[in-house]
Amino acid sequence: MDGLICDPGLNAESLLYRHQEISASWLDRSVYWQQKAENPSRRDRHASVRKPLILSGHGVKLRIDRGTLLVQNGFTHYPQKRETWRFFSGDWRLPSRIIVLDVDGSISFDVLSWLSRHDLPLIHLNWLGEVVNVVGATPSAANPTLRNAQLAAAEAERNLRIAQGLLTEKIGASIETLRSVFPQSDAVDQTVSNLRQRLSGLKENPLPSIAALLGIEGAVAQAYFGCWANAEVQWTNTQKQPIPDEWRCIGRRTSKISTKAKPNRNATHPVNAMLNYAYGVLETQVRTEIIAAGLDPMIGIFHGGYREKLSLVYDLMEPLRPIVDRQVLAFVRKQVFSSADFTLLDTGVCRLHPQLARQVVSVVSVADKAELLVQAFIKDMKAR
Repeated sequence: MDGLICDPGLNAESLLYRHQEISASWLDRSVYWQQKAENPSRRDRHASVRKPLILSGHGVKLRIDRGTLLVQNGFTHYPQKRETWRFFSGDWRLPSRIIVLDVDGSISFDVLSWLSRHDLPLIHLNWLGEVVNVVGATPSAANPTLRNAQLAAAEAERNLRIAQGLLTEKIGASIETLRSVFPQSDAVDQTVSNLRQRLSGLKENPLPSIAALLGIEGAVAQAYFGCWANAEVQWTNTQKQPIPDEWRCIGRRTSKISTKAKPNRNATHPVNAMLNYAYGVLETQVRTEIIAAGLDPMIGIFHGGYREKLSLVYDLMEPLRPIVDRQVLAFVRKQVFSSADFTLLDTGVCRLHPQLARQVVSVVSVADKAELLVQAFIKDMKAR
């Protein structure tokens, strides 16, 4: 009976009733989020843009059947109709990518070959929203000319100029997110004014070092996330299914149990758990564009000191993070959540309902912006 609190005053009948109540809530929320996924807007139904295929649950299967890719989604509740997709070679309905969210199941070597031939990436995210694997796409080795240009830029003033450009884009996107997601208030107005002053200062008086830019970035982030703290999250039926008081507002982008080095790794708040998934998707989109362009993902600017890490990926994610924030926060502000949408582990970590996680991942759409950002980076890197 996971999730039940042992109360000596409860008899076996009461415990069984509470267990059935929790199970019913899980089923209700499974159906609720599935219906949202299965009833897209008219615009989405007629869109020609390739969409990602998002899988979750137990028993996910990908196999080759008579030359076609047969995909079966997992189970998250009972009863549930199993979702199945069949894709033919060269099919215009092929997804842009396949994302699997904290699943168990099976995949064959034939599938990996099929995905590689069709340049179709399969992205595996764990329940923390971290990227575990990216397979199936055709990753080419870094272009030697571009890699040499990266190394040269890292030792020249271009490095600082590029870093400053990325930071100015991030600040501009942060301003737009605050204005578009949150209602007008003195706190938002003051923060936006502060960020605009920072932006003007960067354009008029370039800073002398990466360390100075990181100082500005930290101050901007503190002000930016400070505006989130008191924004309300809508909940239903909290008298029967209580939630922690801090979940009633979005709060700050921090975890109560993580380390200083990785402050957001183990989300203790539902919104932060959603953002972790969203940032995982962002990472894969940026990584794919970097590799496709022939760049070395390990030669970075801001994150250049991260040994054996995808430093350039983390660098180019920065201007896009506020855009992903905007997409996720807009989603959060429109929903009415239930405690059954989340599982609170004994460690205090918050996990998402699998069907809700699918919805969160589906709202993240920055692939086109990631491509433009990578191309702009190459242009700036080569500029004298």
